[in-house]
Amino acid sequence: MDTLEDKVVVITGGASGIGLALARGVSDRGGVPVIADIEQQALDAAVSPDRGALPVGTLALRTDVSDPASVEALRDSVLERHGRVDVVCNNAGVSTFNRLVDQSVDDWRWVLGVNLWGVIHGLTTFLPVLRRQGTPAHIVNTASVAGLVSGIAFLGPYAASKVAVVSISETLRQELAMSGEPIGVSVVCPSGTNTNVMEAERNRPGALGTETRTTDAERWRLGIKSGFTGPAGLEPDTVAGKVIDAILTDRFWVITHGDLTPVIEARFAEILAHAPRTTGD
Repeated sequence: MDTLEDKVVVITGGASGIGLALARGVSDRGGVPVIADIEQQALDAAVSPDRGALPVGTLALRTDVSDPASVEALRDSVLERHGRVDVVCNNAGVSTFNRLVDQSVDDWRWVLGVNLWGVIHGLTTFLPVLRRQGTPAHIVNTASVAGLVSGIAFLGPYAASKVAVVSISETLRQELAMSGEPIGVSVVCPSGTNTNVMEAERNRPGALGTETRTTDAERWRLGIKSGFTGPAGLEPDTVAGKVIDAILTDRFWVITHGDLTPVIEARFAEILAHAPRTTGD
């Protein structure tokens, strides 16, 4: 896909942060963004004529990505309005902040429901549409640098979900290459970006209770948040630009920061140091 002109781009978590920046970038390049988000107020603001973030008439739909029926309703609405889908960005994400011993089952259910099952629902719902169309298309899955670092204290469910998203994306790339279908795949692994993901609990369903965060965990959260606007932090528009470039150049890896590259290198060096070269080693 060498242009976004007139392409229909569906973006979950699209009413704020990287998702909204992606929608603006798509619109600026002549594309047709569709934003889906669980937060109705943010959706309304994103398409408000007074705010001017997105063109008037942009399709903005309240969607709970953890609910397959909600994602299917999103698909149906997009096809009814636009008749096709060209790019799907599975971008919605949330996080808790606690040691594993302090994470509840409902904490796990919430984070995995959005971060992992949201991607799964996006794929199972939209991939058949892209395959039927048979035209150049692209899927973007938003993971995190946590998906490469893997083990991160106080972010167990989040990191686990992002490792899974990286793995799913790699599998999807292999399978589409095997079938020869014209569908590209990118996995986005950002580090500190100036978004409101640190306040994601505002959208946590009441049925899944509330997080009981320890003092140490809250300090950790605030420390991570401070890095979003620090020297290594990026603005959402910058990350969105890298994602759009990956779509247009059919690039799989979108690793936006270099601050944790030494940590990633150390992790894989340890793995390789313990991996036998032959079965008998």
